Amino acid sequence: MLPELERVPRMELAITPTPLQETPRLAAALGLDRLLVKRDDNTGLALGGNKARKLEYLVAAATRAGADILLTVGAPQSNHCRCTAAAARAAGMDAHFVFNGPPVEEVQGNLLLDRLLGATWSFSPDRPASERVAELAEELRAAGRRPYVIPGGGSNGLGALGYVRCALELAEQLAGHGGRPRYLVCAGGSCGTLSGLTLGLALAGSDAQVAGVSISNSVPDRDARTREIMAEACEHLDMALPDAAPVIWGGYVGSGYGMPTELSTRALETAARTEGLILDPVYTAKALGGLIGEIEAGRVKRDDFVVFLHTGGTPALFADPALYWHPD
Repeated sequence: MLPELERVPRMELAITPTPLQETPRLAAALGLDRLLVKRDDNTGLALGGNKARKLEYLVAAATRAGADILLTVGAPQSNHCRCTAAAARAAGMDAHFVFNGPPVEEVQGNLLLDRLLGATWSFSPDRPASERVAELAEELRAAGRRPYVIPGGGSNGLGALGYVRCALELAEQLAGHGGRPRYLVCAGGSCGTLSGLTLGLALAGSDAQVAGVSISNSVPDRDARTREIMAEACEHLDMALPDAAPVIWGGYVGSGYGMPTELSTRALETAARTEGLILDPVYTAKALGGLIGEIEAGRVKRDDFVVFLHTGGTPALFADPALYWHPD
């Protein structure tokens, strides 16, 4: 592990290293000779997922700041909020979320876990939740609380260090698997995971191309945003920004965030029925659907060795199916 990374305070929340799994039946079904899945759905914090790695650095910073409540934003079925609720409890703090959009009545999926973890939430139907959470932080300070605001998805330079660490972990694991991957494929949302992976592989000396599959239209330029977060991460590490960037596969969003596509539904079912691998309908199914699309378009070749990052999120499968996916 990099000495520069070890100097940044971290609270251990994730169970790592996560497995790197050969998936020969899924590879064959997709038209690849070889596909490995990095199982970050198994990080352990409140049913796992990629947010645990980011929160290790963010909650450590909150603890150093003397915080007693974590504030963040997301959609009502946010995996990030669910993991933040668990991380807050592990650190002896409370958590409150501001959700984008109008109030929802049903407490299901991730919301059920938020409630179980004792988190509270409110909604911001008329303006960005980030504006309301900044206001709320001031209100809490005036009332004597000590809030710490975490950005949506945990996606800033500090949070991205969790995926710098993951990329270095992955590079060590790959040395024992043989072969050099052509692509490392992941979902591209708020870009924190994408940024950390890109920076981490560059620091590891890997020539694998990080490919981010856009799962929403919320970030107009994911390449630029990724480089921005990478630069922030490099400031924490006190090192120069390397000349590395992801490739963005942007044609797979469909009608919007969380809305199923033919490819995402096919990906969800294929992973389950070939390997018993459960994806989520919002992030990983769209990311694997993007990989399927690139293979079928001929841009990813059969002999391209691919690693796919499973970022978790399966509680969304247990929300109202009309929200995110359409089972038969």
